[in-house]
Parts: sequence; structure tokens; C-alpha cells
Amino acid sequence: MMLSVNEQSFSKLVLESSRPVLVHFWAPWCGLCRLIQPTLASWQSECQGEIQLVSVNADENFKLANTFRLRNLPTLILFDRGTVIHRLEEINSREELQQTLRLLIRTQLVRPA
Repeated sequence: MMLSVNEQSFSKLVLESSRPVLVHFWAPWCGLCRLIQPTLASWQSECQGEIQLVSVNADENFKLANTFRLRNLPTLILFDRGTVIHRLEEINSREELQQTLRLLIRTQLVRPA
């Protein structure tokens, strides 16, 4: 299950995290956001804790949506030690999403400590 993060907990749980965090920005009205949730859940189990997965409801956390200049939903942003290191704003297919997520795991497993 994905941990839900809001404006109050974002800094502590994402920006100050010692491990990489993939943030899934979504909204309840976004059909594609709901469609990719099973893929994200599967990916989360594949990463075996190397990368934390959290979700942010963009409608309820407007300041965060504005801060990260969201243009599309869903948007996935990978943070490492508070720095944005990857951003995925357009998801064209489940295969593309899976390929990108696998690449994120590989790059994070070989990152310097």
C-alpha cells in the first residue's frame, strides 16, 4: 500500500528521507492515475525497500502541486536526498511506465552512498 503524503509531512517524508522517494501526484478524478496504481504497487514490491513510494493528492495539496509545477496528472517525481533526479509527466503505455520504473530501480541500486 502506498503511503499518502500531504503538505505537512512532505518535507520530512520526502525531502529529508535518507533513501530515494518516488512521489505519485494524482487526483481522484484522474482515470489514468487509478489505472497505473497496480503497476506502481507491483513496482514497489520489486524495489524491496530501496526506493520509497508515496502518493500526493494534487487536489488536496495545491501548494505542492504548484511548487513542483505539475502540468499533467499523473506525474511521478523521484527525489534523492531532497533533489529531483527524475520526472515522468507523460505516460503513454503501461509498458513504457514499467520500463521507466525498472530503469529507476537499476540506477538507484548503483548510486554512490
